[in-house]
Amino acid sequence: MTGALVTARHQVQDYSAWREVFDGAESIRQHYGHLGAEVLTDPDNKNDVFVIDRFPTLEAAQAFASSSELREAMSRAGVTGAPRIEITVEA
Repeated sequence: MTGALVTARHQVQDYSAWREVFDGAESIRQHYGHLGAEVLTDPDNKNDVFVIDRFPTLEAAQAFASSSELREAMSRAGVTGAPRIEITVEA
């Protein structure tokens, strides 16, 4: 079984408000078999957020990335503009 990563980069209105929603959305990630996440920000702009989510399979990563639950959580969290989302697999 090959693991997969979902990477997302997006601007948010307010990092603290975004982080509260992100932390509260763990059940959404767990529904898709989430194995862990890393959250990073631009050192000069904390509202420029980069998230790396690990999933056990490509199919789980794709399902999570295309889910309506993710889109709704991003909206509630104050994501501005279209996020850049990419899926990669372990080589």
